Amino acid sequence: MIAVWFSCGAASAAALKLTLERFPNEDVRAINQPIAEEHPDNQRFLDDVAHWCGVEIERFTPSKYPSGSAVEVWDKRKAMVFPHGAPCTLVLKKDARREWEALHNPDQHVLGFTAEEKDRHDRFTLTERDNVIPILIDAAMTKADCGDMIRAAGIKLPAIYDHGFPNANCLGCVKATSPTYWNHLRREFPSVFNDRAEQSRRLGVRLVRVNDERIFLDELDPHAKGDPMWQMPPCSLFCEEWVPPQRKEI
Repeated sequence: MIAVWFSCGAASAAALKLTLERFPNEDVRAINQPIAEEHPDNQRFLDDVAHWCGVEIERFTPSKYPSGSAVEVWDKRKAMVFPHGAPCTLVLKKDARREWEALHNPDQHVLGFTAEEKDRHDRFTLTERDNVIPILIDAAMTKADCGDMIRAAGIKLPAIYDHGFPNANCLGCVKATSPTYWNHLRREFPSVFNDRAEQSRRLGVRLVRVNDERIFLDELDPHAKGDPMWQMPPCSLFCEEWVPPQRKEI
């Protein structure tokens, strides 16, 4: 069995398609871990990709958090981000993957690591699982190539890309520290920004970094800028200290 972990991004969609083409006689399972705070159009994209690939994409949430809500995780853990990751990724992605694995015992895994993310793939296989097929890396496919592949299939990318975000993460991803990201979120989704500002203040979490100092979101100057949007960390099964790759547009 090959488990393809589908995150509602262009890369994971391309990875699923290539896996089915490369291994037509294998038992390929596609699994999505829906997060309540993602843009709702992510699930439309999932359905379109499932139809394109001719397979079912299973939705799986952890038994401890069947709502799949990052907000719920933050409240229960009394934290929104840790030095080397975030509790939402740890619980809703990493722990959920382990729970699904215990139930189904897959032989190999496919994740959406692209050609420019070979270092991330290497770290994952070193610290997490060594039975990972680098499907996109083998095909030398970049993030931009994945976006082109999806568009060529006539599938509209998730709406979050139209809002200027570089990946299909949750709205208001707490791994981001750049004023550029948070002010972009404030302009595009002000209610989400306000929710993150309220919860982070209540939990005592300073999410944004300005001049090497952490501050609360409600202290952020609406005109402040920082690292560019493309350095936004992706949300994946690997909760890690983020090292951004070279810039690639989807």
